[in-house]
Amino acid sequence: SLNIAKNYIFGRPQVYSSPALLKLILFAYSRGVYSCRKIETFARENKYAEWLVQADCPSYRTIARFITSKEIDDIFQNFSANLISILRQHNLIDEAVYIDGTKIHANANKYSFVWRKNTIRYSELNAKKAEKLISEINEAVNLGIENYDDWELILARLENRIDELNRKIEENPKLSPNPDKQKRRKLKSKHRKLKQCIDKKIEYQKQLETYGSRNSYSKTDTDATFMRLKEDPMKNGQTKPAYNLQIATNNQFVLGYYLAQNPTDTRTLIPFLNILNNQNVLSQNIIADAGYGSETNYRFIEDHFPNCNAFIPYSTMLKEESHKWKVDDRKVMNWEYNEKDDYFVNCNGVRFNFLRYSVRHDSYGFERKFKVYAAEKYDENHQLISDSLTPKGYVKKIYINPEWEYFKNKAKDKLSSSEGKALYYQRKFDVEPVFGTLKASLRFTRFTVRGLPKVNRQMALVIMAWNMRKLTNKIVQFCEYQFNPKEKNSEIQFFKLHFAIFITE
Repeated sequence: SLNIAKNYIFGRPQVYSSPALLKLILFAYSRGVYSCRKIETFARENKYAEWLVQADCPSYRTIARFITSKEIDDIFQNFSANLISILRQHNLIDEAVYIDGTKIHANANKYSFVWRKNTIRYSELNAKKAEKLISEINEAVNLGIENYDDWELILARLENRIDELNRKIEENPKLSPNPDKQKRRKLKSKHRKLKQCIDKKIEYQKQLETYGSRNSYSKTDTDATFMRLKEDPMKNGQTKPAYNLQIATNNQFVLGYYLAQNPTDTRTLIPFLNILNNQNVLSQNIIADAGYGSETNYRFIEDHFPNCNAFIPYSTMLKEESHKWKVDDRKVMNWEYNEKDDYFVNCNGVRFNFLRYSVRHDSYGFERKFKVYAAEKYDENHQLISDSLTPKGYVKKIYINPEWEYFKNKAKDKLSSSEGKALYYQRKFDVEPVFGTLKASLRFTRFTVRGLPKVNRQMALVIMAWNMRKLTNKIVQFCEYQFNPKEKNSEIQFFKLHFAIFITE
């Protein structure tokens, strides 16, 4: 049912069968073989793979070009649309998407890091060095410098002054000692140092453009970001270049994926939901773990997907149910609140009255609105209340975010319902085994290509191989009930092989 071009054309007029290449790569990926050279060897030595390509084994260069070609984008789009229609037609998926993420190593050196803070610090030091150098040049030779920020103009004027000195030296070649030569020597040294500062400035500007909204990147693969991974053999929290893989599953079928360049799961949910919505994959129920529970995400789902139910806990939800949290006098949730007069009374009897509204913006521009409550400084007898002051003598204040409290209560009510408990309980059996099998069984822990577009295409092939492997297992389970046990093995092998090639039938 896939609309695949008959032939794959690359480089010179060289042609290879696109369906055969796709079958070979998916079959190799489903067996845990990801290296292009190993896939070439796999096609020659494995009888099933050799039969799939009809003994016309492609070279590893052809395989590598096909994996990173733009044809993969169209193939994966058609594959996903057809797969989801088949799964819905046979009731293999329901109205729920289970979302989770994991880190996949990039094909980059772990010591090739570049950090934003260092770039900013070195850029400031370079600017100070250039400013000092320009002031020295201006003292030595009056170049008429007005704007110290235009380094290129200063360098051009310095070159003109050196050219003037060269002409004077050529006019008096026999003069010794020649004072113009001494001036030229000093100016050349200043010219060389200023040129180095300009080159460094350009280098730091390019680095800042490469960062984007990230704090780091790898020199080997500039699209990869340094993240902390669970695989930490040295147990020192070392960061490594990786991509944050987000997937949405149902019945362990991967319905969509998203490769993010930021390490935190919280910021990946909004773009991922938009991708799922554009692909018509987003279902009525959205289930994710506490790493995705934030005011930003709750508000986005309520504003843009009002028909969807988000079963996503916030980070402190389990802690709030503990006895230690409920008896903690410092928690505002344990204080007495008077809704009519809008004030709080803490466990020491200090009253906090409403003072004003406050608005804060985080580093990504998200707006949070707070209500500020201040403690009463004096009692009825105009005596100072010591508990209302901080150790430095300031009046104590608390900040309450009503919208955040609303979303927290809403999430708590949904997850405490019978439906919410069942769906959230199912999450660990639906999305977690996919990562476990991909990493532990199929050994896909590292990409073999570099650059976000190429990495996306390889990930698409891995997802296709996973879904075909999963659907084949469903067919095998169906065969075990339908066919004679004596002939079961032959029938299972037939269905496995048939499904491995059905995409081009």
